[in-house]
Amino acid sequence: MEEPRMNIHSNARTCPNSRATIVGHVKAKAWCTDQAFAMGVSIRTGFKWSRRYRDHGIRGLLDGSSRPHRIPNLTEPARGELVVQLRRCRLTALEIATKLRMPRSTVAAVLKRAGLSRLRDLDPPEPVRRYEHTAPGDLIHLDIKKLGRFCRIGHRITGNRRQDSPGAGWEYVHVAIDDFSRLAYAEILANEQGETTAGFLRRALIFFRRHGIRVKRLLTDNGSAYRSHVFIELCQSRSITPKRTRPYRPCTNGKAERFIQTLLREWAYKRAYPSSRRRASVLPRWLDHYNHRRRHGSLGGQSPITRVVTQQ
Repeated sequence: MEEPRMNIHSNARTCPNSRATIVGHVKAKAWCTDQAFAMGVSIRTGFKWSRRYRDHGIRGLLDGSSRPHRIPNLTEPARGELVVQLRRCRLTALEIATKLRMPRSTVAAVLKRAGLSRLRDLDPPEPVRRYEHTAPGDLIHLDIKKLGRFCRIGHRITGNRRQDSPGAGWEYVHVAIDDFSRLAYAEILANEQGETTAGFLRRALIFFRRHGIRVKRLLTDNGSAYRSHVFIELCQSRSITPKRTRPYRPCTNGKAERFIQTLLREWAYKRAYPSSRRRASVLPRWLDHYNHRRRHGSLGGQSPITRVVTQQ
């Protein structure tokens, strides 16, 4: 049986290990005033823990719950259910207490037992739905990450915002990642306009084609670049079906979002680059490492290129 967890009071003189030591002294008939003084407890305390150990074994040395065995004034179940129903109508604890003429503390206790202490508890998060297409190219995730340019080491490394590069502008990392294999392609471009994004898609399609992958579908967010005429016309000319995520639901494009997190952690912010130009020069080498040598947790420790090869 798993032992219950417990939180020992910060001022407690004993813990289960020291109580076991005390019990050992009592069993050896070595428990005396001097021993009790050395342990910081009274001599009666030693005999108390020895008795509990004799009656309940090792569990007798654990702190027991302070919860009473019975609560005679506990709120009636019917009234507690009424409190919960009003809470589900999104009333605050104070409003419920006023309507039912109950102490606010009682209402709070009922809501805590029901797991509805906060209004956000009324809308639990949706369960994570994971999916994966069955072959490379069935779906490619696209996304864009905005990064600041810099001409000297910035505050992310030094912690001093006075060392930033004001007015240096922005650059945009366009990424494309295959849903099945996680094979990724990325470029740093000057903007996120439709023409620029379409150009990135052309080069990404060439990259995937070199690896024997024919792209059938794209998944993007609802950014203006992905809704532009030039981008849509390119998809139509290549017989590619563009799909978009639901508004305000970036988790739908989770593989691209997760790849961007890895990109930032292992490339953009991993070292103190002297300039953004130097950072950009490292990106191709990092992508090669990501695709060919980096072990991917969701692929069972395989690299993306390994999974592409096994499907060909």
